[in-house]
Amino acid sequence: MRYLMTTKPTDTAPDENLYVEMGKFVEELTAAGVLLATGGLEPGGTRVSSSGEEVTVTDGPFTESKEAVAGFALIEVGSKEEAIELARRFRLIVGDGDSLVQQVFGP
Repeated sequence: MRYLMTTKPTDTAPDENLYVEMGKFVEELTAAGVLLATGGLEPGGTRVSSSGEEVTVTDGPFTESKEAVAGFALIEVGSKEEAIELARRFRLIVGDGDSLVQQVFGP
C-alpha cells in the first residue's frame, strides 16, 4: 500500500544534526525500497480554483501559510500501521509539528 506523508512548516531552524539524522533515515528507507519519492515544497504556491465554468488562478503566499504543506514523502509499506510508525520516527527526528498520513489509491 502506498501512503503520502505530508508535513507543515515550523518556525524551528534546522541544525546540522537534523540534516545528518534525516540523511540516515532517508538512506534507510531508500535501501529498504520503502521510500518512493520525497521533497520540499515552495512556500505559497499557486491556487487554482473553479466554480462552474470559471477558473481562478491566485499566486501565494497566502495568509494561512502555516496550514500549507511544506514537504512530503511517498512510501510503500504493508499496512497503515507501518506508515504511522514511519511518520512517528520522522517526527522524532524533526521535532515538534504536524504530519498527515494518507493512503494513496490508484494504479
